[in-house]
Amino acid sequence: MTKYLNNPILILIFRLVVGFIFLSFGASKINIADKFASEIGNYALMPEFSLNIIALILPWLELMVGIFLILGIRLRATAIISSILLIIFIIAILSAMIRGLDINCGCSSTNPQKVGIPKILENLGLLILSIAIIIFPNSRLGIEYFANKMSNEIK
Repeated sequence: MTKYLNNPILILIFRLVVGFIFLSFGASKINIADKFASEIGNYALMPEFSLNIIALILPWLELMVGIFLILGIRLRATAIISSILLIIFIIAILSAMIRGLDINCGCSSTNPQKVGIPKILENLGLLILSIAIIIFPNSRLGIEYFANKMSNEIK
């Protein structure tokens, strides 16, 4: 099984799936920080004063995680960050579900989705892919690998 999971093409597919989700969701929220802050506030988990800061920083973090995964830059570190974010998202959604909140997840401004089991399953799937990237950070099809290879050839 390890042989199959360490396949550079399979890891590239995992990177592209998780990366494009993070990239698109992050990019969709960058210009609507006020609306995103309101959606974060709907969870009633964070102090009011922190909502604007989170709404300004989180989309850029998601965007960078997406870009790094797609390009294959610092795969293990980037996959750890994506995993941590996904765990936080899962906990927040579960908390909202347990409390009976009927709110949008705040994941994307272009495609509003309600908190619920489908969103939990989506995030769990992305988390599994991120964990696979952590365990098998095969970057042979990434820009960092090619840059290191070129650097070693120049020396």
